[in-house]
Amino acid sequence: MTSDIPTVMYVEDDLGNRVLVRRILQSEGYKVIEAENASQALFMLEKEQPDIILMDINMPDVDGYTLTTRLKTMPKIQNIPIIAVSAKVLKGDREKAIAAGCNGYIEKPINVDTLSQIINQYIHEAKHGRRNFPQSNQHTTY
Repeated sequence: MTSDIPTVMYVEDDLGNRVLVRRILQSEGYKVIEAENASQALFMLEKEQPDIILMDINMPDVDGYTLTTRLKTMPKIQNIPIIAVSAKVLKGDREKAIAAGCNGYIEKPINVDTLSQIINQYIHEAKHGRRNFPQSNQHTTY
């Protein structure tokens, strides 16, 4: 979080999704660190503090809701924006992610044209100490 290059952590068990997001964000100048499960994410967060975390919801072992709730209790991590990324689009799914501590929600399939813009907005607002993130057209809740 101290570098001029914004760092995004993507917690996602699906390799194809990780590759897609990594390619999009690296082409826009972001540093991307990846974790394929909750244990790996927790281990990596001991060493590195990203500017934002993209959190898959449906993962084996520990789901994204549970991991987000845990991260929001950790003083070093609690102010980092966490954005749920999920194919779950039923009524109440977004609200469940927000209740777990997510700052926003992006539906899969990810809109490759707006992803970096949305992430940039979150990072900008968080760096300025704001918690009332602007709305976007990617179905996010800031």
